[in-house]
Amino acid sequence: MKTIANQVYDEERALYGVSNVHILDCTFDGPADGESAVKECSDIVAERCSFNLRYPFWHVHGLDIRECYMNEGCRAALWYSDRVSVTGSRLHGIKAFRECRDVLVRNCDIKSDEFGWFSREFVMEDCTVESGYFMLHAGNLAFDRVRFKGKYALQYLHDCVFDHCDITSRDAFWHADHVLVRNSVLRGEFLGWYSDHLVLEHCRILSSQPLCYCKSLKLIDCEIIDSDLCFEKSDVDAVITTPVDSIKNPRSGRIVVPAVEEIIRNDEYSTAEIIVTGQQG
Repeated sequence: MKTIANQVYDEERALYGVSNVHILDCTFDGPADGESAVKECSDIVAERCSFNLRYPFWHVHGLDIRECYMNEGCRAALWYSDRVSVTGSRLHGIKAFRECRDVLVRNCDIKSDEFGWFSREFVMEDCTVESGYFMLHAGNLAFDRVRFKGKYALQYLHDCVFDHCDITSRDAFWHADHVLVRNSVLRGEFLGWYSDHLVLEHCRILSSQPLCYCKSLKLIDCEIIDSDLCFEKSDVDAVITTPVDSIKNPRSGRIVVPAVEEIIRNDEYSTAEIIVTGQQG
């Protein structure tokens, strides 16, 4: 593998089309303000590099990014690429990932709105994320120990697993299809509306009007804290381990709960069984 080290690039398509190259301690910035520095490339390692120019990694096949910094000026950094690994890096430009496949992101600090749209086979581990419209229309995700804050996250997902995550977001998991969330904390308004086969296992939920209009919703030994108007018009199978503020018109299924302050039944189509056990702790 050829090594390029300690260089500064600011021209358009500076390393266009290269392959089998280790880019080490290089800076992509300067007055020429060029775009697409590492476009249409293959088998690239970028290590300890700094990026302040747009669209650096488009259509790259085989990419290993280590300890790099992509600042706010590095927008749309990784698009249409596959076999990508990003470790120990800061991704701070908008739209950092889009339509990528076979991706591992580990131990990264991410501040990037519209991150990850339409991506597939995407693994994220031990990351902190701030984003809006995070991972829209993505599929085959496996997230572990991801801490997220932002609005309108994780919508229109399919075939995903989230484990030991901490997610604070309005409208998270809307229209989720065959998504499993385990051992996680979920905060925000309107969690999981319109989902289909959403499973929450050993989760802690703090949400206003959570889990409404759902199909085949399942909760396994979950806590629901400071959450009202739960399960409206949902088909639900739930075992809840904490008292719930209110449950409103669940459409069908079975809900087991130790206590509930208010059960609202003013919809003739609400037939779900609600079993209040009176057993807490």
